[in-house]
Amino acid sequence: MDATSCSGVLPQMKLSHSHHKLSIGRSCSSSRSLGFYSCHSSKRLRLPKQLTVSCSTPSDKGDMFGVSHSCKKSPVGETLCPAGVYTYAGTVESHSHTAEEKVGVLLLNLGGPETLHDVQPFLFNLFADPDIIRLPRLFQFLQQPLAKLISVLRAPKSKEGYAAIGGGSPLRKITDEQANELKKALKSKDLPVNVYVGMRYWYPFTEEAVQQIKKDRITRLVVLPLYPQFSISTTGSSIRVLQDIFRKDAYLSRMPVSIINSWYQREGYIKSMADLISKELEIFAEPEQVMIFFSAHGVPESYVKDAGDPYKDQMEECIFLIMKELKSRGINNEHTLAYQSRVGPVQWLKPYTDEVLVELGQKGVKSLLAVPVSFVSEHIETLEEIDMEYKELALESGIENWGRVPALGCTPSFIKDLADAVIEAAPLATPMSTPRTISEEVDHDPARYAIKLFFGSFLAFILFFSPKMIMAFRNHLI
Repeated sequence: MDATSCSGVLPQMKLSHSHHKLSIGRSCSSSRSLGFYSCHSSKRLRLPKQLTVSCSTPSDKGDMFGVSHSCKKSPVGETLCPAGVYTYAGTVESHSHTAEEKVGVLLLNLGGPETLHDVQPFLFNLFADPDIIRLPRLFQFLQQPLAKLISVLRAPKSKEGYAAIGGGSPLRKITDEQANELKKALKSKDLPVNVYVGMRYWYPFTEEAVQQIKKDRITRLVVLPLYPQFSISTTGSSIRVLQDIFRKDAYLSRMPVSIINSWYQREGYIKSMADLISKELEIFAEPEQVMIFFSAHGVPESYVKDAGDPYKDQMEECIFLIMKELKSRGINNEHTLAYQSRVGPVQWLKPYTDEVLVELGQKGVKSLLAVPVSFVSEHIETLEEIDMEYKELALESGIENWGRVPALGCTPSFIKDLADAVIEAAPLATPMSTPRTISEEVDHDPARYAIKLFFGSFLAFILFFSPKMIMAFRNHLI
């Protein structure tokens, strides 16, 4: 993507060639009915001289994948623009002075336990997130007790998984490496920045990263979640945390922010994925006979059907774009997509990875290349779930030749594309507003709320009077 196009956001921005700085010269205004704004700032942002930013007025036509769109409202209330950048409707502060910007980039990720001792508290943080386990408002007081129960019951099995990959998650180490490489890439493009890492469920927590950003007096921030596709449970959850922090702080609430909400459609990402897939295919004796098996992290089906999570649509579009790129290189292998890592009795996105592997074996597929498409770093879902559990299942099901594409990690072309995404997003930064969160909007349907209330009451009764719950409270909560 050589230029950012964002209908209705910051119209007619121009780049001055002097010192390669961005100059924004419009007066502030907003339109809540249309969900967009224009803004004025005399601040200058040092950017590469070849950057082009074009904006147009809103249009009612277009699709969600980036051609001739108007900005749309996302599930968490921000304006969703075709370039994949969150902007915020609201008042934009005008500055009468000219000053050099101090730009920061915040990388967001899930986080992971670094030792076996960390596993249970990490799981507690995960399941205490209302975007992971969504309870009706009347029963939100059960969020932490329920998270405690689940984390206690799941910890032993999870510890086995982390023990199998060395005793902890490598996610923090890899994300720190990505941050360092991104900083170098941006510096080489004449945009010196501070890069921060904020994890949602383990150290360094997002809150810690934001405090460091404030301490460093950053004046413009680009937020880059390391999830290619948007989901309520990943990017959405992290954005909610940022909103809560920023709206309570006078300095942060005025800071211009751009959030790159998804980037699965970026040319650099698609080509980087295609590069890795084509390289791994060459290892097989008969590359053209290999089934390309995309395995994505699943989400509950209700997120998509009830809450409007775009994750499934974005994932399918992502696979389409990757396969289109591979076909342009003469690679016409068959492919399929399935979803992994489901938890609990609720319906998750289908088809399920484990079930599809068995079916492929029964159909006579002999060679398979697994592609972890929703992960850009190695962690337990790739190193243990795919490399161990699913590989064993595939071989038992009749698949004879197994391969796995590594996560993108610090692949140079991938890092370069992330740097380009940051450069494109930086001029679009505006102060955050405080739209309603998903949890505030989810129970608007009275009938649906009544059903949730009934089943929530039944669940609460079962939980609190089951032997496992009593034992968990007795051993771990008292």
